[in-house]
Amino acid sequence: MFHLTQVLDCVCNAVPEREAIVCRGKRWTFADFADRSSRLANALGALKLGCHQERETVEDWQSGQDLIAIYLHNGNEYLETMFGAFKARVAPFNVNYRYVEQELAYLLNNAKARAIVYQRSFGEKLAAIRDRLPDLQIFIEIDDGGPSYIDDAIDYEFLLEAATPDTVMLPYSPDDLYILYTGGTTGKPKGVLWRQGDIWISVLGGRRLSDKGIIESLDEVAAIAREGTMPVMPAPPFMHAAGQWNAIMGLFAGNTVVIQDQVAHFDAADILDTIEREKVVMLSIVGDAFAIPLIEEIKMGSRDLGTLRFFLNSGAHLSARTKKELTRLLPKTRILDFLGSTEGGNQGQHVEDIEGHPSGTFKMSPSSAVLSEDRTALLEEGHDGLGWWARRKYVPIGYLNDEVATKKTFVRIDGERFAIAGDRAQLLGGDLVRLFGRDSLVINSGGEKIFVEEVEEALKKHAAVKDALVVGRESARWGQEAVAVVQLHPDTEAQETAIHEESSRHIARYKLPKQIFFVPEIVRHANGKPDYRWAAAYVKGQKVQEGA
Repeated sequence: MFHLTQVLDCVCNAVPEREAIVCRGKRWTFADFADRSSRLANALGALKLGCHQERETVEDWQSGQDLIAIYLHNGNEYLETMFGAFKARVAPFNVNYRYVEQELAYLLNNAKARAIVYQRSFGEKLAAIRDRLPDLQIFIEIDDGGPSYIDDAIDYEFLLEAATPDTVMLPYSPDDLYILYTGGTTGKPKGVLWRQGDIWISVLGGRRLSDKGIIESLDEVAAIAREGTMPVMPAPPFMHAAGQWNAIMGLFAGNTVVIQDQVAHFDAADILDTIEREKVVMLSIVGDAFAIPLIEEIKMGSRDLGTLRFFLNSGAHLSARTKKELTRLLPKTRILDFLGSTEGGNQGQHVEDIEGHPSGTFKMSPSSAVLSEDRTALLEEGHDGLGWWARRKYVPIGYLNDEVATKKTFVRIDGERFAIAGDRAQLLGGDLVRLFGRDSLVINSGGEKIFVEEVEEALKKHAAVKDALVVGRESARWGQEAVAVVQLHPDTEAQETAIHEESSRHIARYKLPKQIFFVPEIVRHANGKPDYRWAAAYVKGQKVQEGA
């Protein structure tokens, strides 16, 4: 197993003059990236940040390393901060830049962050909660224009300029932490603790593509990097797993990570312009929220997208209709639809559109499994009811500062560690698994369980439906009932009865929404995942239809 610093240093030594990052008209080679991340590491060490207790001396839910928060849009500084922290044996973690002050204060206090790297434009929000952050002592500011609100902040570029680029010599361990906070879409955010050695193998490129075997030597890492010449664009925010992991995988493969110009929000035209300009070979996105605007923009424009060979989706499901349209528009591009989680990494590839399987069917990765209801045994094909989808081997060790959640999610069966992200599943034949979503996204209607993602997929089968979210609503008759919020494609119309009629061809009628609300636009999180809190609040404010 390797520390992530070892992998990066190996790649930088193998291809020092190759471009590592392209961002808003600027370019950095792997040698530049090594230099800047080493300068930051030395600066963090001078600020007395580092590792104070080795992994074996603390519990699975604890950290013996200082934590540094990354409160940034996508950019070279985001990746520099991650690897500068790794080199200093400091644990970096992601901050959702959409959080309001209360959410931000909760996150930083939950992590007990000692330092933060942030954009000046976010400084006003930080300054407003500073007196509520007793552990946060070091503020490192990136000048992106506008006034500075924190008087004692350290300028990021000044910090790097003043530091030495010398190689950092520390007792690195594969047990050092890689921390990624969940989005908190179904509860408060939790910091998922990965050992660097585990996430390297599980997610970040530590297996060969040819036979899925584990890469055992740095010589092999270097050989792979020398062959990796394709520009890749991880379009999602780096503050979420889908963006962050694809960016790091790109660097570790010796590829050039291309960052779009507009990073404050999703801009389909900007993404396609960047693909054409930089001759991007692989684009990664998150679900229909990213794909549909791209489809609309492709139809409108006349860009040359001939270099785009791989269209990678993860983090949220692509509807079958969306994939078919992408295939039609980009016939030479391979569409890859993976599913995973912060707690489990990549766990399967979607197959319904290829082989005629029902909605939510995935081909399992070799490390996936389905566990029993009580989380004590592995289920076999054809089991009764539903189990828990899980990942085995090379999985996280816990949730930061949360003993109870750690013991519930990261379980041991016959001495082997499993990670349970929360999805309900049914193990089919032929290494296939059908997912039914999380219990938090299940509606119990008159004793029948309705899985909202299955209903959403059925609603999208109607040609006029662009996007849909399904939530539960209190019902005097059923206890709970399904209702939907639907966004139609521009210049289309559809009646609720017509949508029901089409949906009933794909799911049982008891699963159909009792009422459909039409909205101009569905609200989703920055990473493309559904904002069910918004949908539930919207539904709560609407009038109940008589007879619903």
